[in-house]
Amino acid sequence: MKAAVVKETAPGERRVALVPDAVAKLRPAGIEVLVERGAGEGAWLADAAYADAGAAILDAEELIEAADVILTVTKPSAATVRRLRAGQAVFGMLAPLTDPELAAELATRGVTAVSLDRIPRTLTRTQPMDALSSQANVAGYKAAVVAASEFGRFFPMLITAAGTARPAKVLVLGAGVAGLQAIGTARRLGAVVSGYDVRPASKTEVTSLGATFIELTAGVSAAGEGGYARELTAEERQAQQDELLGHISRHDVIITTAQVPGRRPPLLVTEDAIKAMSAGSVIVDMGASALGGNVAGSQPGEIIVTGNGVTIIGADNLPATMPTAASNAYSRNISALLEYMTSDGALAIDTSDEIQAGVVITHGGQVVNEGVAALLPADPHSQEGSDVDGATD
Repeated sequence: MKAAVVKETAPGERRVALVPDAVAKLRPAGIEVLVERGAGEGAWLADAAYADAGAAILDAEELIEAADVILTVTKPSAATVRRLRAGQAVFGMLAPLTDPELAAELATRGVTAVSLDRIPRTLTRTQPMDALSSQANVAGYKAAVVAASEFGRFFPMLITAAGTARPAKVLVLGAGVAGLQAIGTARRLGAVVSGYDVRPASKTEVTSLGATFIELTAGVSAAGEGGYARELTAEERQAQQDELLGHISRHDVIITTAQVPGRRPPLLVTEDAIKAMSAGSVIVDMGASALGGNVAGSQPGEIIVTGNGVTIIGADNLPATMPTAASNAYSRNISALLEYMTSDGALAIDTSDEIQAGVVITHGGQVVNEGVAALLPADPHSQEGSDVDGATD
C-alpha cells in the first residue's frame, strides 16, 4: 500500500502529516511512503530527510495518481479532491461536523474518508491515535507563551535593584488537555494561576499543577458521559457568566479553551466582563473560530484592543505556529491509526469496529458515519425522500 503525504495549502498551515522518522516505522506494515515535494518545508523537514528515510519524493499530480491513501493534517485542498479517484482513501482532521459537504463529495467520488478528529477519545487504546489531544497539548503551551509575550509586564515575581514586580495573575477557563497545558506552562513561567471548569472532577487535575481551582457558588456542574462536559442550559450559562465576571476582572491574563466540535463555542467572557478588566490585560481565546468564540468580540486570527485597553487574541490555529512539535505528535497519531487499519499491506475497513465506527466517515460511495450523515439533506433520489437517519454526536 502506498501512503502519500501531501503539502498543506491552508493559509498559515505549516504542519505536515508525517515526519521522516515515521517512514521506516511504517514499512513493516507493508506501507510505502510517498511525499509531495516540499511537504515538510514549513516544519523545517527537508525532502532529503524523507528520501534518506526511504520515501519517494514526487510532484503533486504524480503523487496523487500513485497513492492508495492520502495523508493530510487538515482538509485536502479542492485541487487535491478533484484528482481523487474511487478506491482511494484520505486520512486527516477533516472536520466533518463543520463541513459535511466535503464528506458528501468524497463519498460521491468513491473515496474512503477517515477523520482523526472523530477518534473515540474515551477508549484507552485510542490514546496513541488521539490527534485532538496531541494538538491541544501544543496549543495550550503556545497560548500561555503568546499571552506572556503580549502582556506588558513580567509573568513571574521579580525582585531587582529597580524594585519588585508582582507576578501576573492568570485565569484559564477550561481544564481539558489544552487548558491543563496552559496552566502548567503559565505556572512554569512564574505566574499565579487559577483554573475553572464546569466539570467538578477537574479540580484535582488543576490543583495538581499548583493552580487554584475556582468553584462557583452557583453550583453550575456540567459533568457528562465519559469525562466530557455536557452543554449548559440557558439559565446555567447565565449564572456561570454572571459569577465568572467577578473572577475575570481580578486577573491580568485570561486564557479560554472551550470548544465544541461542529457547534458554536460557549461564550465565557462577556462584554461586561471585558469592560471590568484593567487596561493592559490580555485575553487569549483558543475557542475563536468562524462559528464564534469564548470571548465577546474575538475574531479568529486577529488581535483586537478594546476601548478600555484590553487585548483580545483570537488564537484559531496555534499548533501551526509550532509546526515541528505539532507535526511530530500528529505523525505518531496518524501512523498509529493507519497501522491499526492496515492488514496484510492493505487498508481494511470494518465499520463494526468501535474505533473505525468513529473515524470512518465515507466508504463504498456512502456517508457511513451517522453523526455526519444526519447533517446532510435527504437524498432527493430516494424513494421516500425522508431524512437520513442518525443523531449528531
